[in-house]
Amino acid sequence: MDAYDIMLYATYLLAVVGTILSIVMPLLKSLDDPKGLMKSGLGVLGLAVLFFICYFLSGNEVLPKFEGAPFNLTPGLSQLIGGMLVMTYVLSIITMLAILVTELTKAVK
Repeated sequence: MDAYDIMLYATYLLAVVGTILSIVMPLLKSLDDPKGLMKSGLGVLGLAVLFFICYFLSGNEVLPKFEGAPFNLTPGLSQLIGGMLVMTYVLSIITMLAILVTELTKAVK
């Protein structure tokens, strides 16, 4: 095990710790303010609803070359990936529209 492996494992550890802390710390802070926790919960619920809509809109087709050994892609996994992609596209379009509306309202004022 050389220095590259050690640094790679340290990076993995720090990424996991950072992810856990970025989720847990705001939850602990929002226990003082239940309205803030409810707003966050509604945001997460909205994202979950959007994901399920996008999941059911996406197809589950798998090309024969991806069914084999290196990929082992199933129709369910294909639909899950498609749902994530469609959700990414929808959120990107919503973000671009929000930026456009914000800039237009700032320009009018």
